[in-house]
Amino acid sequence: MEHVQDLDVEAIKKKTVRGTMAYFATTLFLNLVSLVANFFLMAYFSPADFGIYGFVMQINGLLTFFSDVGLASSLIQRKEKPDKKDYQTAFWTQHILGWLIFGVTFLITRTNFIDQNVGAAGNWILLSIGLSFPLITLKTIPAIKLTRKMNFSKLVIPQIGEQLVFNAVLIGLAVNNVGAVAYAAAILARAIVGVIIIGLIQPFWPQLMFDLKSFRQTIKFGLKFQANDLLARIKDNFFFLVVGIMTGPTNFGYISWAKQWSMYPYNLTVQNIMNITFPTFSRLQTHHDLLKKAIEKSLFFITLIIFPLITGMCLFITPLTVVFPQYAKWQSAIPSFILFTLSIAMAAMSSPLTNALNAIGQINKTLKLMVLWTVLTWGVTFPLMHIFGFNGVALSAMLISLTSFLPYFILRKTVKVKVWEQVWRQGLASVVMAVAVLVSWPLWSRGINWMLLGGAGSVMVYGMTILLLGKNKIAQELQAIRGKKS
Repeated sequence: MEHVQDLDVEAIKKKTVRGTMAYFATTLFLNLVSLVANFFLMAYFSPADFGIYGFVMQINGLLTFFSDVGLASSLIQRKEKPDKKDYQTAFWTQHILGWLIFGVTFLITRTNFIDQNVGAAGNWILLSIGLSFPLITLKTIPAIKLTRKMNFSKLVIPQIGEQLVFNAVLIGLAVNNVGAVAYAAAILARAIVGVIIIGLIQPFWPQLMFDLKSFRQTIKFGLKFQANDLLARIKDNFFFLVVGIMTGPTNFGYISWAKQWSMYPYNLTVQNIMNITFPTFSRLQTHHDLLKKAIEKSLFFITLIIFPLITGMCLFITPLTVVFPQYAKWQSAIPSFILFTLSIAMAAMSSPLTNALNAIGQINKTLKLMVLWTVLTWGVTFPLMHIFGFNGVALSAMLISLTSFLPYFILRKTVKVKVWEQVWRQGLASVVMAVAVLVSWPLWSRGINWMLLGGAGSVMVYGMTILLLGKNKIAQELQAIRGKKS
């Protein structure tokens, strides 16, 4: 077994902290770019345009499963360093799958499936997605190498280029009234730019090399990981595809808009931090004390940021649609937006725990959780849709999120993580913030200046409350990640 001193804990800590800061700064910037872009799209695109893109993206989610048999996750999680034959085998496996996926997308566009549900624009979007699959495989091995090196500061550079190009193309075409087909050009431009940038940062040259033994070894873990992912696709992508067929482009546009906006806090914090902590947790998987500290720090800093973001979004979404008349068309989706957003609060706490279970190799246990959540999603949502219409989808997500405590009890059998100690201050400060905003809530719809004043005031209330409740805790955690205190 690897000894703690041989693990170079300080090096891992420094790389994780640097990576987290780089990822957070980059993601904050990219989310601001995406927010600006979406403010334009909300004005120029109709709910049906959002519905078309959202519908096709569910197909993309299903196809993504078949383009990756878990090889990337397996190579990242592996304790020993992969060699040349491992990388070449993984590349050719995914590249061949990428071209097969393109063939499938082409065949789908030759049928009437897309036309019948969302129109011809959906076919162009799907074709561009299909062509991007073999292109994206050129990024896979460089990304794995950078991740194993924990060189996260370089890993975020392609994301910056991709997001800037994607949104620039999308906005440029949207303001020229191209409609939903603008997504097709933006998707292709993003894929091409991403491949070029990561190729310059971490070169990788494919060679005709395929090792069957390496394939079998890698796929042994990968298939378990993919079984988990398959259920996630059935729970999310295939499920929302059925919802899109049932509700039509406009109502599905409301659902897609609400879901997309509710995910901003999650993508800013949880998703990107998990990308960093998965290799970190994997390196610490045999050192439970160190792993416990790493998980708890992740929970603390994630909820420190995401709880007030979620609270503020729920409170100010209605004033936003009142102050800006061009956004009034989205008011029907506000209940869905709030419910989706609140469900993210639970995911913010459970996702790092599930991520930790995967990192320490307990894929079978997370697979059982995914089975449960898949059954609940399909079993609860459709009856609620019958009663509440399209808002029933978000209500179902909120109710199912209440089961997010389950990964905690599973993980505690191996790693004695203390969740409540890491999150109660942030939760209470967010409640205080919500009460302060609601007391004077009618003021925030009077105009943009009032709304901005309310936003600034809510930030101050949260900041003062969290300092009152946890000033020493914050100082202690910051000292720990700087290496001044363990």
